Amino acid sequence: MALRATIILRKNSPPFPSLFTISTPSLAHHLLHHFSRPLHLRDPAHLRTLASALTPDAVEAVLRDLQSWRSAHEFFLWVSSQPGFRHSCYTYNAMASILSRARQPSLLRSLLPEILSRKCPMTPGALGFLIRCVGSQGLVDEAEFLFDHAEELSCVPNLYTYNCLIEVLAKVGRVRMVELRFREMKNPDKYSFTAMLRAYGNAGMLEDVWKVFKELHGRGWVDEHVFTIVVVAFCRWGKVDKVFELVEAMEGLGMRLNEKTFRVLVHGFAKQGSVEKAVEMFKKMKPAGFDGDLRLYCVLIEGFCVGKAVENGLALYREMKNSGISPDNRLMKMMISSLCGAGDMVNANSLLEEEGDKASLASLVSLYNAILDGMIRFGDVERAHLLLRSMMANQNSLVAQKDGDECESREFEGVVSESLFRIKKSVLPNDESFSIVICGLCEGDKLDKALVLFDDMISNARKGNLLMHNNLINKLCSVGRLEESYNMLNKMRELGFVPTEFTNNSIFYCLCKRGDSSTAIDLLKEMRCQGHVPWIKYCTLIVQQLCKQGKVDEACSFLEEMVQIGFLPDMIAYSAAIDGMCRIGEMDKALKVFRDVSSSCYLPDVVAHNIVINGFCKAGRLADAEAILNEMIDKGIVPSAVTYNLMIDGWCKAGRMDKALACLSKMNDESEPPSVVTYTSLIDGFCSVGRTEDALQLWNEMQEKGCLLNKIAYSALVYGLYKCGRADVALSYFHEMKERKFEPDASLCILMVNSLLLKGNLVSATEFLKQVRPMVESITTDSKDYRLMRKAVYELSTDVIISLDKKTPLIQSVSGIKEDNYK
Repeated sequence: MALRATIILRKNSPPFPSLFTISTPSLAHHLLHHFSRPLHLRDPAHLRTLASALTPDAVEAVLRDLQSWRSAHEFFLWVSSQPGFRHSCYTYNAMASILSRARQPSLLRSLLPEILSRKCPMTPGALGFLIRCVGSQGLVDEAEFLFDHAEELSCVPNLYTYNCLIEVLAKVGRVRMVELRFREMKNPDKYSFTAMLRAYGNAGMLEDVWKVFKELHGRGWVDEHVFTIVVVAFCRWGKVDKVFELVEAMEGLGMRLNEKTFRVLVHGFAKQGSVEKAVEMFKKMKPAGFDGDLRLYCVLIEGFCVGKAVENGLALYREMKNSGISPDNRLMKMMISSLCGAGDMVNANSLLEEEGDKASLASLVSLYNAILDGMIRFGDVERAHLLLRSMMANQNSLVAQKDGDECESREFEGVVSESLFRIKKSVLPNDESFSIVICGLCEGDKLDKALVLFDDMISNARKGNLLMHNNLINKLCSVGRLEESYNMLNKMRELGFVPTEFTNNSIFYCLCKRGDSSTAIDLLKEMRCQGHVPWIKYCTLIVQQLCKQGKVDEACSFLEEMVQIGFLPDMIAYSAAIDGMCRIGEMDKALKVFRDVSSSCYLPDVVAHNIVINGFCKAGRLADAEAILNEMIDKGIVPSAVTYNLMIDGWCKAGRMDKALACLSKMNDESEPPSVVTYTSLIDGFCSVGRTEDALQLWNEMQEKGCLLNKIAYSALVYGLYKCGRADVALSYFHEMKERKFEPDASLCILMVNSLLLKGNLVSATEFLKQVRPMVESITTDSKDYRLMRKAVYELSTDVIISLDKKTPLIQSVSGIKEDNYK
């Protein structure tokens, strides 16, 4: 029985009867008629009359019938503003559904405060429906808020309401909240458990997926839908074997996957690189009544091609064609490119001949470009170059024929006959063709050929692409051909390409490598105007280059100008400048820059502090170095092993062994275990102050702590012991060094010869000198060891104990020194 409403006319109404009844369908029809029309065509008087008869049922009907979400929203707002009208849960849900489908989350969100403020009564089903609408637009927090305030809407959530909420939570992976709501439910049903499955599957919690699945199985609720959720979850997270186990279990129960799930699994396996398993799943589709299509074949063939199993991809391609499915141009390009990339030019040519005659000229050019790309990936740039030249000859041949130049035409035919792939149609190269080959020539270090081809490309009225121009400029800059890169940049602009950040940084690199700071600054100004940012590693490079050349002030000026332009160098660039000042002894300047950077830009890191500490140590300003170390600790920066090693080495060189040992103690306290470098500095320091027993004690301690000994540590100990007059002990450690396969240098060998001479062991000294003869012979006259060598040889040559037949060949062989030089 149709509902009826009474409309009482207002004073200024049109001449309608003063009182009449109108059915809900009729009211909805009139409203729909008005709100389907533009605003200026509506009758305001009639609308005022209709407004007085509004009912929630009529409003809901109009909302559902309006074609545009904008019109529906406009109508909803109009209705909301009418005196005396109150929306029901159904009108709110109708509007929420429309906004959800139209993907208007902001408008949907704005609807919720009105529902709560008006305390619109809702049934559990209506609240569940609203929660789903809200959740579908990602408004998960809002959905939970609605659920938690159900009491204000005179609603007691039931099982359906809970299921709607946990579905929303599961979709976005809020597993813990799903578990919490699930525990709140009194008697969860199959749909509740299914939502749990989705939540665990989305989060990759496969053990929990399996537990829920077994619970569903125990309750007898497992069906194809449940199986599908579990299968997709295991597939998504790469558990291939489990997927097949589940599919077989389904088949055993007389269930089967639907076509959509089969496709998801095939795509999933192929994406994960399990192409063989994807093919196996694909083969299960046909017995299930589903045929493969071009899209599925493409996924599988592409998987084989990406996995370098092109022969398997080709076999599947043949199977596809035999089943009556024709390849599209994208698949053809992929197959031909992959075959050429694998070096299989014969099969690539065969595919080209099969499909080439059917293809349009544009498609055919794209296939030839696939050949060029594949050849270059195979490393056969020369063949790709030759094929492109053949395509160009084909183009020029057509021009020659048009102009009647038969001689030139025959010349081009000769070039075509030498090409790898026979060109049946007039396949003319396009911009992509040139770009592929020119980029390949650049990568193959054939820059000059690439430049010649570039000029020929311009002659053929082609301009390539942006990537090609960038590659050419980058390659020119990498080999220092700056002027040519500027010429290329100008040509690039003439052809209509806008330089990118990569373009400018390629040139910036070349300028930085040259140490050309003024031109680099000019380029940075241009980049700033274009919105491009210089790559920081190049800023550090130019600072390092300038410091190497002794232009430390220029390096600092460069950094200052960068800041003025609007680019802030990073701490590494500043550290490079500080290091340059330290190397030339400008410690006060270095410290000033260090302080300025600390106060205005960055908190210097451990490396920056180490650079300053090292500079002060080398300058002998150990108190300043120690102050920097204390600053580090005050700032909360933990000193590294390198920091302590620098300080220890500095104190040792200054003979302040008490300070060096204090640093060693700090290293142990701060879990920075001393290394062989640490102990070597200390051993050398103790030997320098004559405390050889302490040096030997540290040597033993170093071995007990498991530090790996090296040649430098042995050399320091041996040399230190020798300096302290303990030549016999030094010699024993020298022999131990040799036994451990650490080869001593010439300086240490001469030292040991003199040690033997000091002990009066002349015969042993002579024999030892014979053993190390190749090293000793490498000593030059300008070496600091030359004098020690002269002394040793002279003492051996004047000693009467050694017979002349033994000493003469030795003396004449050592560094070219003849016996009569010492007589």
